[in-house]
Amino acid sequence: MFENKMQNLPITMTKCPTMRDAIYGLAIGDAMGVPWEFTPRGSFCVTDMTGYGTYGQPAGTWSDDTALTLATCYSIKHRGCIDLADILNCFRNWLYKAQFTATGEVFDVGSTTRIAIGRGEGESDEQSNGNGSLMRIIPLAFVKDIKEQEIAAVSALTHAHRLSTDACILYVNIARQLIQKVPLQLIYRNIALPSSDFEWIRSIDTWLESEIKSSGYVLDTLQASLWVLANSDSFYEAILKAVNLGDDTDTVGAVTGALAGIIYGYQSIPEIWMSQLQNRDLIEECLF
Repeated sequence: MFENKMQNLPITMTKCPTMRDAIYGLAIGDAMGVPWEFTPRGSFCVTDMTGYGTYGQPAGTWSDDTALTLATCYSIKHRGCIDLADILNCFRNWLYKAQFTATGEVFDVGSTTRIAIGRGEGESDEQSNGNGSLMRIIPLAFVKDIKEQEIAAVSALTHAHRLSTDACILYVNIARQLIQKVPLQLIYRNIALPSSDFEWIRSIDTWLESEIKSSGYVLDTLQASLWVLANSDSFYEAILKAVNLGDDTDTVGAVTGALAGIIYGYQSIPEIWMSQLQNRDLIEECLF
């Protein structure tokens, strides 16, 4: 079993309004992408919130991306600390009891995530580098004085390879700088990198769309999301651009949406999209 070294480590949560911005941004991006997951780029064009499609879910339904993010939020809020065992228990309540879901149904569960939740720890082999921990890691950006080892440990509950844990560390650090209003371009140029695997961030804003992959591989998802943010000027544009990249549309939408929410704010989310979002009461319950 995963050694719970972080259990009961006291933390202080920041009193920052962008927590709501990020989580709603993530949920919207997720829900926008759900109907189009696995659809090839260029074969569709999303212009609004839709339903059904890949999973037959009604419009505004979010997937495991938001559910596991809310499970993480709920644990931190109610335990007052990074308690790995409690976060894992919340994940199990989602997978086995359908808690933290939009409509009471669990769907779109990655095999790596499913196996890790069952066994109590993530695999650390190179093949286990899907985006399943990146998609749920944003709450840690709102934990004051979060340590990189804590981010890595939360990632490792499902994805323990260094590439996945480093991607989560970089993503959280980007979010924390955005919360402090550091311009995105300065972040890309100056942020400390966890390893040389992430040197691409220095020039990601100059890449062509044809160079961007939007698969479930953790680096593809992170690159796609950061490229979208550098090449859009509003929350609306960022979400549509992210989802229209195709393939892993819900997770690229979610990872993009969380940072876009921080950049542009909750009030920038189109009201028509918000009105269609399922189970907003649960989202509010989990915010800290």
